[in-house]
Amino acid sequence: MRLLCLFIISITFSQNIVHQDIFLKNDSIILPGTLSYNKTLKPQPLVIFAHGSGTINRDGNQLPFSTPNYIKQLSEALTNSNIAFYRYDKRNATKANLKFLIKGMSFDELTNDLKIAINQFKDDKRFSSITLIGHSQGSLVAMLATSKYINKFISLAGPAISIDKVLVKQITNQLGTETGKILKNHLEELKQTGTIKNINPTLQGLLHPSNQKFLKTWGEYNPTAELKKLTIPTLIINGTKDLQVTPDDAKLLYESALNAQLKIIDKMNHVLKTIYYNDNNLKSYTSSEFKISQELVNVITEFILQ
Repeated sequence: MRLLCLFIISITFSQNIVHQDIFLKNDSIILPGTLSYNKTLKPQPLVIFAHGSGTINRDGNQLPFSTPNYIKQLSEALTNSNIAFYRYDKRNATKANLKFLIKGMSFDELTNDLKIAINQFKDDKRFSSITLIGHSQGSLVAMLATSKYINKFISLAGPAISIDKVLVKQITNQLGTETGKILKNHLEELKQTGTIKNINPTLQGLLHPSNQKFLKTWGEYNPTAELKKLTIPTLIINGTKDLQVTPDDAKLLYESALNAQLKIIDKMNHVLKTIYYNDNNLKSYTSSEFKISQELVNVITEFILQ
């Protein structure tokens, strides 16, 4: 794991807020990101954000069709509350990285990318503390990346069970018990042998050989077990409108944590938007017109500043 940092001299100002593009590298992998902070406030707390699953960029979008902008909206809201925010493009969201990912990647590489960001800011005198926010898949990534340089941790819509159990549960609900059993057997084969020889056609997309290394290494971690290792102040958040990770997961994580607070936010969905009508839940995944939950912003701000 090698760190290389390039600062771009194109800093934009909006009142007292600075937005600074920073390019980090993990060996050959490019990790472009944006640091936002209040230039008049020294020092100030810093958030580093770990994304969920998929090809998520620093704004929370999967281009070209999914543009909810939820990470950017959260960054803007917290920066306006005098909390600095660093967000970066996930390694598989950057076209220049794809040639290095053709043969697949390990889950641990996501953790190493986050550690690169932590190392970048751990001695930065502009910041009084560092809080990791891990969203969905990123909740586990952030748990694994937490070190002595991290002061607080926030699990945002983070699953409480290992990914193999999550996938079996989801496929069973979507495609029926029989397909769920087939997937369970495939994942057990992957765990034992490192590969799946004869993939059921229905599951070909999920279990494609290029995904198998990632699924195997991801499945080696149990979020509740990893959370038990953390002693720093922890905030566990979930929304009642979340279609992917339920408040039950948040409660399970809370029960396993040593030093945690639990907050279930009414009407918040998985992409952190306030949803008043069920028809808008999935629509909010593809549009930035829906606003981020203000209660979420308030809860995070209070936790970081207290």
